[in-house]
Amino acid sequence: MSDPLAAALFSEVFMADQLARNVVSRALPKGMEISHFSVLNHLAHIGEERTPAQLAASFHVTRGAMTNTLSKLAWAGHVHIRPDWDDARRKFVAISPAGRQARDAALAALMPRITEVVRAIGPEKVRAALPVLRELRAQLEDS
Repeated sequence: MSDPLAAALFSEVFMADQLARNVVSRALPKGMEISHFSVLNHLAHIGEERTPAQLAASFHVTRGAMTNTLSKLAWAGHVHIRPDWDDARRKFVAISPAGRQARDAALAALMPRITEVVRAIGPEKVRAALPVLRELRAQLEDS
């Protein structure tokens, strides 16, 4: 049994996701992937250290995938990874000054295009869409 409304919604979400990822990928500094930018943006936004496990849970990826991303970010000097002084099995990750600069440069490159899209759609429509998109995300997170 097919639900045309559900199919149309997910078709639009998938296409918007693909197009948004293309816009973001083109704007990112050379060598930076969307996953790298996402982690840097998250760390910059929360302003606190996180464990790799916490980051993996936040992004709904495996610990191995997050470890790989963090290794690349550490190699680039974008994050600092330190041991947990109370539990040697755990580590903490923080954005570095270079990581903040890279994230800020990526945002500066992205914002004109994002602003252009919001302006073309209209701020009122975007504001009206946000609660629906947040509810959709919340429903999918519970899955």
